Amino acid sequence: MSADRLSLWQAAFVIARRDFTAVLFGRAFLFFLLGPLFPIAVAIMAGGIGQKVVEETGRPEIGIAMEAGDVDAMLAAYVRLAPRLGNALPDLVAMKRLQPGEHFDPPAALKGRQGNIAAILSGSPAVPVLTGPPEAIARWQGPLSLIAAGAIGQEPRDYPQIALDNVKVSAAKERSNRLLLAQMAQMLLFLLTMLLAGMVLSNLVEEKGNKIIEILAAAIPMDAVFLGKLLAMLGISLVGIAVWGGLGGSVLWLGREALPDIATPAVGWPAFLVLGTLYFAMAYLLLGSIFLAIGSLAATVREVQTLSMPVTMMQLLVFFFASFALAQPGTSIELAAIAFPLSSPFAMLARAAQNPALWPHAVALAWQVAAVTLFIRIGAELFRRRVMQSGQGRVPAAPGAWRFWRRARN
Repeated sequence: MSADRLSLWQAAFVIARRDFTAVLFGRAFLFFLLGPLFPIAVAIMAGGIGQKVVEETGRPEIGIAMEAGDVDAMLAAYVRLAPRLGNALPDLVAMKRLQPGEHFDPPAALKGRQGNIAAILSGSPAVPVLTGPPEAIARWQGPLSLIAAGAIGQEPRDYPQIALDNVKVSAAKERSNRLLLAQMAQMLLFLLTMLLAGMVLSNLVEEKGNKIIEILAAAIPMDAVFLGKLLAMLGISLVGIAVWGGLGGSVLWLGREALPDIATPAVGWPAFLVLGTLYFAMAYLLLGSIFLAIGSLAATVREVQTLSMPVTMMQLLVFFFASFALAQPGTSIELAAIAFPLSSPFAMLARAAQNPALWPHAVALAWQVAAVTLFIRIGAELFRRRVMQSGQGRVPAAPGAWRFWRRARN
C-alpha cells in the first residue's frame, strides 16, 4: 500500500464524516425528524375526536319507571352506592313516575329508543323487573338488586373498607410480563429498522446518478465507501432516535401516573438499553448492507423499488420467524433464529428480556459483525463488477482522482 493512501478504516471514517455532516446539516433532515411525528399527531387528533364523540353520545342509562316514591327511593340508594359500584352499572335516571294503578309497557318504551336508555327497571323496589338486551341485563342484575335492597332499607348503614395486602408477582406472572416486554422490544426494533434503513439505498442511488460514487470508488477501496456510508446513516438514525426518544420520554414522564407497570428485563434496564442500541445498530447494518448491494444492481429509482421489495418482504418474514422463536426458548427454533444473521438481533434482544445471561450476547454480536463484513464485501464486489466494469480487485485510480479526493477531504 502507498504511504500516502488511507487505510480501510481511515477512508471509511472520511466517507462517514462527509455523509453524516451533509445529511445532518441539510434542510431535509428537519423533515426527516418531523416525519414520524405526523402520524402520531393524526392519531392524537383522531383519539380526541373519538373521545369527544363518546362524551357527546353519553353513557348508557337505565330508566326507572315506578311510582314516584319508589323512583325517589331507588335514585337515593343509587347515589349512596354509586361510589362502591364504580363502572359496574350505567347511570340510573327517572324515566317515568307512575300514578298508582297506571299501566306501563317497558318493551314498547324501549322500542321508542328514548335518549340513551339501554334498559328499563319497572315494578317496585321489592319486586323489580329489568327489561333490556339479555347480554346486558345479566351483568346488571347484581348491582341493581343491591340498590333495590337499599331503597327498601335492607342494607347496612356503613360499608366496611377493604384492606389490600400486596404480594409479590408470581413466577408465572413475571415470565408472562417479560414475554410481553420481549414482543414489544422486537416490534420496536423492526419498525425502527424498516423506517430508517431505506436512507442508505436512496443515498447510494443519488450518488450513482451524479457519478460521485464512481469518483470515490476510483480513489479508495469500495469496501471503505460502503462501510463509511453505512456508519454515516447509522449515526443519522441514532440522532433521530435520540430526538424521538427524548420527546416521547418527556411525554411519558408527564403522564407516568397513568402508565401501567412495565416488567423489568432479566438483564436489568441499563444492560437492556445498551443491548437494544447495539442490536439496532447490527440490524441496521445488516439490512443496510443488503440495500447497498441492491443499489449496486439498480440504475434508477424505479429499479431500486422493484429490487428492494423482495428484501422488505423477506425482512417481514424474518421478523415473524424471530417472533415465533420468542415463545420457544432453548429449542432448535430459537437457536436457528439466533444463528441466522438477519433474525439474530431480534432473537437476542428478546432473549435479553427473558434470560439474565450476558455472555451469549457477546458471541451473537461478534457473529453479527462478521456477517456485516461479509455482506459489505459482497456488495462492494457487485458494485465493482456491475458499475465499474472491473472483475479484478479495485479499480485503478483515474488521472487526478486521488488528488481531487485529497483536496475534497482537506
